[in-house]
Order: sequence, then structure tokens, then C-alpha cells
Amino acid sequence: MLLGGPHAAALQPIVQGWGMQVQVASDRLGVASATKMCRSVMIKGLEALVIEGFTAARHYGVEHAMIATLQETFPSIDWPAQAAYFYSRVAQHGQRRAEEMREVARTVAEAGFEPLMARAIADKDDWMAAQRRVGAFGGVSDPAVWQQWADALLAARRSGDDPLSR
Repeated sequence: MLLGGPHAAALQPIVQGWGMQVQVASDRLGVASATKMCRSVMIKGLEALVIEGFTAARHYGVEHAMIATLQETFPSIDWPAQAAYFYSRVAQHGQRRAEEMREVARTVAEAGFEPLMARAIADKDDWMAAQRRVGAFGGVSDPAVWQQWADALLAARRSGDDPLSR
């Protein structure tokens, strides 16, 4: 957790005493929040990209080739494990993350940039939350296997159970 503001340094040892990991971002208000918001564009954007890219690759049967190229470009990332983690996180917390990304979009707009990515991420998170609400992930027996998540999304599209496809 990042702390900010004129009392952040005084609050840090108190919060650490509760067993939380915290660091002081700045003695200025807004720095910790801006850091979190900008990080969210990156992290939640990666999640949305993985969900969309991996699911489409699964549909076309090119997931092995796609993952191989990702592995060449980013050799330190275990893409299958990372993908499974991203799917599970967004499936579990999609609604809250969508709401957060709408706040992030406002932050990006306040910086003078059109928040195209932040809005798209919010839409993808909303979509995943809707998938969960209609039970699309009920067949995922091993959350550590990204293919099960992708297959659940593909099955929902084929069966017409996708609440946002109507």
C-alpha cells in the first residue's frame, strides 16, 4: 500500500504494526493515488489483453505459436501461469475492477489524454463480471489452467449465454 500526504510518514509505522506492507509515496496529497491509477492502466490492461488475446488464439488453435512468440519477446514470464492468474483475478473481481478503471479513465482525462485504453479495460472487466454472473465459469475445475477459462468463454459465446452478445 502506498501512503501519501503530510501525515503519511507518521502513519506508516502504525499501519505496519497492523501487519500491513506500506511505503510512503510522498508527503504531497495525490501522488500515491496517481501512482496507483497509472499502474492500473498497465496491470489491468495486461489482464484484458491476455484474456482477449489468449481466448482468440484458443479459438483459432494458434495458442502454442502465440505463446512461443511471447516467450521469445518476454522470456522471464511464464505466460501460461500468468494467463491463468489474470483470468482468475478478473473473473473474481471484474465488477470492482471495472469501477476502478472508470475512475482511472477520469484520472487519465484530467492529465489531458483521451482515456481510450482505460475505458476499454473497464468494458472488458464488465464483460468478465457479466460472464461470471451467468455462470460461464462453472466448468473451470482447475483455475491454474488458462485454457479452461478460455474454453468457458468460448462455450458461452457459442451457446448464446454471453449476456453482452444480445
